[in-house]
Amino acid sequence: MADTDVSRTQPPQHELQADGITAAGSIVMAVAGSAPAYSIAATTATLVAVAGLASPAALLWCALPMLGIAWAFAYLGRADVNAGAAYSWVGRALHPILGFFSGWALVVSATIFMVAGALPAGVMTVALFSPENMDNVAVVTLVGAVWFLIMATCVLIGVRITARAQWIMSTIEVTILVVFAIAAIAHALTSSHGGPSFSWDWFGFSHFTGTGAFVAAALVAAFYYWGWDVAANLNEETKNGRKASGIGGLVGVIIVFVLFEIFTIATLVILPTATIAANSGNVLGVLGDAVCPGIGGKILIVAVMLSTIATLETTLIQVTRTLFAMGRDNTIPAAFGHSHPKWRTPAFATLVVTGVSVVLFIGSNFLGSVGDILSNAISSIGLQIAFYYALAGIAVVVAYRKIIFKSVKNFIFIGLWPGIAALFMVRIFVVSIPSLDTIVIVIGLGALALGIVPIILYWKKGAAYFSRRPLELPDELDATAPDDIDLDAPR
Repeated sequence: MADTDVSRTQPPQHELQADGITAAGSIVMAVAGSAPAYSIAATTATLVAVAGLASPAALLWCALPMLGIAWAFAYLGRADVNAGAAYSWVGRALHPILGFFSGWALVVSATIFMVAGALPAGVMTVALFSPENMDNVAVVTLVGAVWFLIMATCVLIGVRITARAQWIMSTIEVTILVVFAIAAIAHALTSSHGGPSFSWDWFGFSHFTGTGAFVAAALVAAFYYWGWDVAANLNEETKNGRKASGIGGLVGVIIVFVLFEIFTIATLVILPTATIAANSGNVLGVLGDAVCPGIGGKILIVAVMLSTIATLETTLIQVTRTLFAMGRDNTIPAAFGHSHPKWRTPAFATLVVTGVSVVLFIGSNFLGSVGDILSNAISSIGLQIAFYYALAGIAVVVAYRKIIFKSVKNFIFIGLWPGIAALFMVRIFVVSIPSLDTIVIVIGLGALALGIVPIILYWKKGAAYFSRRPLELPDELDATAPDDIDLDAPR
């Protein structure tokens, strides 16, 4: 009886569901997080507007540092399996305040994206089933909100259900994209087209009009790739998450890079510039009609719809897992760190984020055009992405500094590549600010600056997170380990 009384007085253990996602599922999540079909449809016109024929180069030269950041996430995840990912890693490797701002940057960028991302979900669904209502803001907003609430329900009731939904949606999406990528290449090679003929110098720097143009294009390209790191936020829920989540991020970046390049080149070759600009919200559908008249556009609209819905789900995962880690560390209200006793998901965080996002989504859609909302969101999110990715790249170099020179592999994948990637992110963050619109700076930096409020409040309350706890390397990665230890061996 005494044991029963003791158990009743113990606080509930708030943990996430272990082994809810497989290694393959981690790759699917990373691809879904980057949302290839959505990114191509919603962002290509923005990229072409700032980079023109240099668009493929912008994607290439941003992919290389993005892979460097993915390597940083992989090695940081080996040292610390934490749902907060960069929030925890940067806080332990560099400084708790920088770590908190890393997590806060993800929270605000994800919230902004969910507001902007639910809109295309509504637009694509209405375009598919009721095209005459595409200009009806109320209908589009309602449909987008319904999709968002469905995805929020999946995230709430269990990671396994979330993973199954992603397998279905992402498999259909990527299959459609691969088929149309092949068809687009064949069309560009055999048919007349409205754009210039492809040239390999599109991958060089000759088509950039200056440093400012390159930086602006890189900021947009960063938005293309963003989202693959959801695999890192799921490492507590992934089987062998210490290693599998890192591999998921790396493979995910490579897959979406190939898709982005093929469709960007196909868009430039097949569609006139004026057509691209006039269809900023759905370039992919127009490309589909050009490649396969009659049905091509509708099929690609399905891909974009699934992609948008899928990435709403992965973005919810990122923000709720980060808030869960923050609440668990008492750097925000502790209720955010509570998990549902049955579903083992961050229920309170999910409900709060869902409520806030729906209110902001409905309000924002009546304040401006679709193009304005997407353009401002992309640029402001790009700033926040560059910020926390840069800190993660620096963190891995600092955390692993004692073993960087123990092998060529360590030097390249832990030191050189992530280090250069971090410098790249810092540069596009700093250089881009003077050229951005005031609204973008207010959204991008203003929302980031709000993080100082919880820092002050919970620092004063003595949250243990702010007492720096150095990042401890696992045995197989520790500098004192024998030289013949396999750095890829699971712990």
